[in-house]
Amino acid sequence: MAGHSKWANIQHRKGKQDAARSKLFSKLAKEITVAAKMGDPDPDKNARLRLAVKEAKANSMPKDVIDRAIKKSQGGDADTYEEIRYEGYGPGGIALIVEAMTDNRNRTASNVRSYFTKNGGNLGETGSVAFMFDRVGEIFYKPEAGDADTVLEAALEAGAEDVETEADGHWIYCADTALAEVTAALEAALGESETAKLVWRPKSRTDVAGIDEAQKLMRLIETLEEDDDVQSVTGNFDLSDEVAAAL
Repeated sequence: MAGHSKWANIQHRKGKQDAARSKLFSKLAKEITVAAKMGDPDPDKNARLRLAVKEAKANSMPKDVIDRAIKKSQGGDADTYEEIRYEGYGPGGIALIVEAMTDNRNRTASNVRSYFTKNGGNLGETGSVAFMFDRVGEIFYKPEAGDADTVLEAALEAGAEDVETEADGHWIYCADTALAEVTAALEAALGESETAKLVWRPKSRTDVAGIDEAQKLMRLIETLEEDDDVQSVTGNFDLSDEVAAAL
């Protein structure tokens, strides 16, 4: 689940860490391979690959696994993946964007539609919910990077558009086309960031009404994320402290 709501903390406390880590590594490796295949295999010459490697390192992906993923992109037997975006509504009318990378469009579309249907959601047409989000660059720093004023000043000077500071750290947002440039400027001022990636940022958030509805929504999101073809799931929901604690 993309974003930095209470869901991130809830997800971190859940079990199955080993299985989840293996699946995460597989998805990160796929993005690295695709990025390297589409551009230069040298991260210094390929902005998308550089960001993919950064995300992998942020999730403690071993260097040899990263290197193998890059090397795989240069082989003649490298899989060809298609990037697809699905949009729909989860329980309670929560808007969801699902990004997938697949070598079989029919399989992935069928699976995603099934997940929505079986978990109280509805898969919509392309564009049916994207207007509720902005496509932006997101750069994350831990609290140690500095206080809110320091980070805000550095972010604005680097060309960022917005900063959200919470107890867990600083989330800095910029235009999607400026992510590499803003990241470089920020790292010159604040040191290396934890992550830097493109995300779908909700223009507004909808409160999930009650624990039962929240559980249904989480079940749909988890089911989507468990699919090997799904790279990310983003929703425009918010959880109250009470609901988050219950989950």
